[in-house]
Amino acid sequence: MTGTESAADGIDTSRPHPARVYDWYLGGKDNYPVDERLGQQITARDPGAKRAARSNRWFMQRATRHLVRTAGIRQFLDIGTGIPTEPNLHQIAQSTAPDARVVYVDNDPIVLAHAEALLRGTDEGVTEYVHADVREPRKILDEAARVLDLDRPVALSLIALMHFVADDSGAYELVGTLVDALAPGSFLSLSAMTADFEPEEVRRGIEAYARGGVTLVGRSHAGVSRFFEGLDLVEPGVVSVKDWRPELAEGETPIGDGPVSLYGGVGLKSR
Repeated sequence: MTGTESAADGIDTSRPHPARVYDWYLGGKDNYPVDERLGQQITARDPGAKRAARSNRWFMQRATRHLVRTAGIRQFLDIGTGIPTEPNLHQIAQSTAPDARVVYVDNDPIVLAHAEALLRGTDEGVTEYVHADVREPRKILDEAARVLDLDRPVALSLIALMHFVADDSGAYELVGTLVDALAPGSFLSLSAMTADFEPEEVRRGIEAYARGGVTLVGRSHAGVSRFFEGLDLVEPGVVSVKDWRPELAEGETPIGDGPVSLYGGVGLKSR
């Protein structure tokens, strides 16, 4: 595990953190009252928030199955990993390809504290954790290169992460830096919040996050699609995460018929 800081010393329980709020949405136990309060405030204004969290998790699983089974990817760089929730990305990948190599990246000390759970992979494969922020792309790439061969295809996973980075904070440039460093044949798997389907509910959620000191951005279809500029989108393109390749679903449970306010897509870097 990379990093020498004490995870316990770095955990700030006075402010909510997106990874811990997401954990609360998914029914996890690794969150604090401040995270639960924000989650409750958001679900009171947007009852679909928990449904969106589950759909987003399933999108990650479907995308990973496609990448490892159909595209033959054996290397994954997952930034914004979040608190371990089984099955994790490496478990999906290594169940098909035991030799798959996975680097997880997150900036929350509580994720660092639970990173051991992320590192329980196959003997044939490799799983590693890097404590870093997406706003440090060069650090992430340098650390990832210790485990991954960046001259060979890598799947870059940015799941429900970039809506926490505003345009004027360089969201598109950050993704561009990461993608540019990858070899042809690599993929970008990304999901991000949108206000296209439920504008009022999403607006209230953004306001609740802002009161908790967390930046949240709801992008249009065009705004999310912009992250994939220069890449060849895998069918069906950028769609609500619940509609991305449902034939790849395994173990998913009914979530109702309401909209899911997250777009997701997978794009190939062909050159």
